[in-house]
Amino acid sequence: MSPILLMTIAGVGIALLLFLVLKYKFQPFVALMLVSILVALVAGVKPADLVATIEGGMGKTLGHIAIIIALGAMIGRIIELSGGAEALAKTLIARFGNKRTPLALTVAGFMVGIPVFFEVGVIILMPLAYGVARAARKPLLIFALPMCAALLSVHAFLPPHPGAVAAAGQLGADLGRVLMLGIPIVAVLCIVGYFIAGRMTRKTYPMTDDIRSEVYGPHITNEDLVAWANDDYSKTSEAAHAKTLGLEESASSLKSKLPPAPAPGFGLIIALILLPIILILLGTLATTLLPAGSGLRDVLTVLGAPLVALLLDTLLCAWLLGSRRGWSRSQVSDVIGSALPGVAMVILIAGAGGVFGKVLVDTGIGAVVSEALRSTGLPVLALGFLLTLLLRAVQGSTTVALVTTAGILSPLIATLNLSPNHLALLCLAMGGGGLAMSHINDAGYWMFTKLAGLNVGDGLRTWTVLVTLLGTLGFLVTLLLWPFV
Repeated sequence: MSPILLMTIAGVGIALLLFLVLKYKFQPFVALMLVSILVALVAGVKPADLVATIEGGMGKTLGHIAIIIALGAMIGRIIELSGGAEALAKTLIARFGNKRTPLALTVAGFMVGIPVFFEVGVIILMPLAYGVARAARKPLLIFALPMCAALLSVHAFLPPHPGAVAAAGQLGADLGRVLMLGIPIVAVLCIVGYFIAGRMTRKTYPMTDDIRSEVYGPHITNEDLVAWANDDYSKTSEAAHAKTLGLEESASSLKSKLPPAPAPGFGLIIALILLPIILILLGTLATTLLPAGSGLRDVLTVLGAPLVALLLDTLLCAWLLGSRRGWSRSQVSDVIGSALPGVAMVILIAGAGGVFGKVLVDTGIGAVVSEALRSTGLPVLALGFLLTLLLRAVQGSTTVALVTTAGILSPLIATLNLSPNHLALLCLAMGGGGLAMSHINDAGYWMFTKLAGLNVGDGLRTWTVLVTLLGTLGFLVTLLLWPFV
């Protein structure tokens, strides 16, 4: 087929994918599989070879990422149900002090966001933001906006989150290098997000009645929130001094069955979060700094393999946060198993993205698109960021945007002979695109705005603007680092 026809098939395939997901609300996994099959057949894959192409793409992708995503979810689930995430946030709030509580919650968002998915992190930390806002008599958005932006930043940029793992797997990037370069970048973005959110929240946004009543009580008005934001308590309505409603978290049915135990210590939770990261980084450094055949290099290479590091951390979490605190073996097993249903579809979506990428390669579409992208003259970092940003904007899912972009770019990457550090920076640049443009077609947007009590317009003016600024800044940082790594 001619290059123009192949590019047309690719364009129609992507358009059909977006149409199915947006217009007809197809599940992304089903839509990706259907479009992959149609594109393969139209572009010339023989029917007899179709199954081999699909299985090859699915197997190659899931062989790299499925274990990592599943183990990461297990670690997050144990930390969540043991009360470790809540204990971590409360300790940070106490240590930072009342005046720096928004910063403490931002740091908590960064730390909690490493082992747990964005949605879970929001559910864990938002009740703490409610309690702090009520006690401090300040608008909720002051605390919730930078905290949730930090959670989403980690989710978009860093392993073991599915989009980052899938993109690295398809592009051949080393997860240790992604972490080594990504953690400082994301930490900076979280701090910048804290300051930008501080400026945004100088204006007080009205809250929906249900959330305002849940956080502050039935007698608090939006005018009271404005007075509190200005530290002018003399203008607080008399009714605002009436009894307020307490916020009680509804424990999950599984958590309610676990034996009562004191919350885990702050240091223990930090150690369990950092352990797999440190092991992965040591494994990466060992392969570059230690001579081949060295016993220490061999040991660190095994321990630093992402699946081994996460498996060890899962076992330690199960023992230290579960068995040692009174959980029976069956309860530990139930908690670990409860993490899998939530990530099963994410794993399948990532695998379907790998199938789509395999189809693009086998049909020759990838080579044609690669040459077309090369002719634009744009740096590969810019291509990765812009493609991910576009797909994120039109269909909403960070994971789908990252795996689709990786599939489009992989043929181009194969011709560029990029260094391992450059591949890691490319993954991070794509993460910037995956962070930006969270708006009305993104479930995360609705989760944040609903729990923060914002209307659609104010959500776009605050949440969407903030994460887009942070995503763009993350891309610019990778662009600045590119010549030096």
